Amino acid sequence: MSLPTFAAIAQATAPAAGAAPQGALGLSPLIMMAVLFGIFYFMMIRPQMKRQKEHRALLSALAKGDEVVMGGGLAGRIEDVGEAFVRVEIAPGTVVQVQKGSITQVLPKGSLKKS
Repeated sequence: MSLPTFAAIAQATAPAAGAAPQGALGLSPLIMMAVLFGIFYFMMIRPQMKRQKEHRALLSALAKGDEVVMGGGLAGRIEDVGEAFVRVEIAPGTVVQVQKGSITQVLPKGSLKKS
């Protein structure tokens, strides 16, 4: 009795490997991409959109007398609110004009003491 050769084994198994169902293999990468996009959306895109919405609401609610902190760390009291700029008193007699977008936080009333 002789043992089968490598070529005979390869020919015998080749049709079985090529007969795999294409529907299951063709849809798998598409499903994986959809799942990855869903994870990406809920972990990165949605929280960023929520922060932007909160920041826009903060900027639209600015009013004279509010105490704010700006992006550079300066804190002061709003003297005047314009369309794109805000005048902020950072020290007695020192008023600076900054862009609205640079305001990062509104402080509770009385946080800044007059000196």
